[in-house]
Amino acid sequence: MDAVTVRRGIEYRATEAGALTMDLYYPPDQERDATPTPAVVIVLGYSDVGAPTPLGCQFRDMGMAVSWGQLFAASGMVGIVYETRNPANDVGAVLSYLQENGAALGIDGTRIGVWASSGNVPVALSALMEGKARCGVLCYGFMLDLDGATGVATAAAEYRFANPVAGRRVEDLPRETALFVARAGREQFAGLNESIDAFVARALRCNLPVTVVNHATGPHMFDLVDDSEASREVVRTMIAFLRAKLGL
Repeated sequence: MDAVTVRRGIEYRATEAGALTMDLYYPPDQERDATPTPAVVIVLGYSDVGAPTPLGCQFRDMGMAVSWGQLFAASGMVGIVYETRNPANDVGAVLSYLQENGAALGIDGTRIGVWASSGNVPVALSALMEGKARCGVLCYGFMLDLDGATGVATAAAEYRFANPVAGRRVEDLPRETALFVARAGREQFAGLNESIDAFVARALRCNLPVTVVNHATGPHMFDLVDDSEASREVVRTMIAFLRAKLGL
């Protein structure tokens, strides 16, 4: 992970408030003239506006984002983290930019996956529903409000994450889009696992290509806070899933 190459500040969108940029983490042995590499975009559901003041940095500079970017790169994929002002719209701009300009960046624009966790998941789901990515890994995240449930909407209002899938259905997902859903058995946030359970049940009824892993002893953010072999095994399984679905 320490040997990966990082290209910072690649502009993906121009706005009236200034350019929006992304950071790209490349595999250690990738050459500039090599065959384009698949990529994984770490999706954000929270705006960076206001974040640097209380947190001291943008999300893409936090240890979590940096480590996942490095891990994707060390696993043979380009890891991508971006800044965002409007999460629901910016993710589409990132993915469109990669599809249109990937070759110049050493990225195969036809082999892009998304990874999201917690309150970032609804934005990732919206991108998947629009057919913007080949596959997605959704970790211990709020999913959809189905059958009259309101847990996701309540959490979005309380924690201020974007919820562009409000009113959408599982059936809105393309049938060929492979999904990996990781569930934390000791989830602390009210309504979160209920949204996962309802989503998975509906996805199975629709016969969608969904892989589900239940980390029975895992808490929320187990990849960050639970230093156990069980957590490491789930992370390894996520990486294997992405590599397989992106053709590695």
